Amino acid sequence: MRTRKTDWRQPQENFVDHPYLQSTLREMHAILQSRRLWLTFLAILAIFILTGPFGTSETMSFADRLLYWTIVQVGAWMLAISFSIIANTLLAGHISHLLTRMMIGSLTAALPIGLLLTITNLIFYGREMGFTPFLKSSLSSLPLCAIFCLLSYLTTRQSFEKVADAETGTNANADWDVKGSIPLLERLPPQKRGELLRLSVQDHYTHIVTTRGQQLVLLRFSDALKEIGQTAGLQVHRSHWIADADVVSLRKQAGRLHVITRDGSEIPVSRSYSAVVQARFAALVPAR
Repeated sequence: MRTRKTDWRQPQENFVDHPYLQSTLREMHAILQSRRLWLTFLAILAIFILTGPFGTSETMSFADRLLYWTIVQVGAWMLAISFSIIANTLLAGHISHLLTRMMIGSLTAALPIGLLLTITNLIFYGREMGFTPFLKSSLSSLPLCAIFCLLSYLTTRQSFEKVADAETGTNANADWDVKGSIPLLERLPPQKRGELLRLSVQDHYTHIVTTRGQQLVLLRFSDALKEIGQTAGLQVHRSHWIADADVVSLRKQAGRLHVITRDGSEIPVSRSYSAVVQARFAALVPAR
């Protein structure tokens, strides 16, 4: 029984340690601590309760409006913010602009918000549940989702930037700066920005490997080489570049030279680069 209990707990620990989940939780924590965001939320909630938009001033008492708009606003804001944070984490390696990533997530939240509105209207108005009311509620919530996103972006942008800086590992002891010296790393999700190890061509993509992971980026190999900054390394093949720090040894196999990396990968060296590679890593004598 003890063995089963250990096996059951281990996947949960791995799940919590997942980098995407960690990044999402950090950003959620940062936003929840934003005083400006919650002051903005309270101001908008008060306006809705006092003015009674969408006919609620005529059909509801003040107490009913207080309860109705508190449920709707709290639920809608939490859904929109949660979806924005998730989209920001998942799309960080594909879309560079923070507001665009957040807007995609917030607009996607229109579906669960539409369901929330449908259920709330059923409780307060006795309206029927169905696909048509759900669809109307979802479509009507799209402008609100966009507004939520803009307000969240304007009031919590600094919080997002602080989280991103923490994830990239920038601190007083850092010996390189992601934005200043290695622009290529800005194309990676924050949790994968580490020491640059090697680049490889895969179709129209460049496969980027760092000490924190690997990522396929839609970028020409020649353009990727222009963004490695001051990273010491060498192009060893028309499709491969490797950092000096990732080279462990050289090996000849069937007359072809290969570079052995930290993780045991073998990178082929083309004949045109062979002499340069052997001169660069003269101390790493290939096995005969």
